[in-house]
Amino acid sequence: MKKHVTAIAIIQIVLGSINMIGGLTVGLAFKFAEQFIPEPEVISILNFISVPLTIMLCSFGGLMIAGAIGLLSYKTWGKIITLVMGGLGLINVPVGTLKGVYIIWALVQPETNQLFDEKEKGSITQQN
Repeated sequence: MKKHVTAIAIIQIVLGSINMIGGLTVGLAFKFAEQFIPEPEVISILNFISVPLTIMLCSFGGLMIAGAIGLLSYKTWGKIITLVMGGLGLINVPVGTLKGVYIIWALVQPETNQLFDEKEKGSITQQN
């Protein structure tokens, strides 16, 4: 199951980075488009759309990357964040659905739980 956890972490880092790049691109594209629009009402509508979209994409990407970092160090919080983000990704058909099903399947296996428990106990005994 170590290979599955590592694969999930890599997938989350790659797709989280793509989300963050996409969010920043959306924000910059809308700001660039504002230069060519003279009406303030249209600019306020663009801001109403672009700001939440940019924040959502960047925060989802950041959470995916943070969860992946937690997975790579076998932290329970990383597993929880990744499960939540995988569950939310089920809505994104077809890639998010496949990724979400794989994440949920791999991270709820008893072997994976045992792996995380062993790593946590190992880090506790190393600190003492």
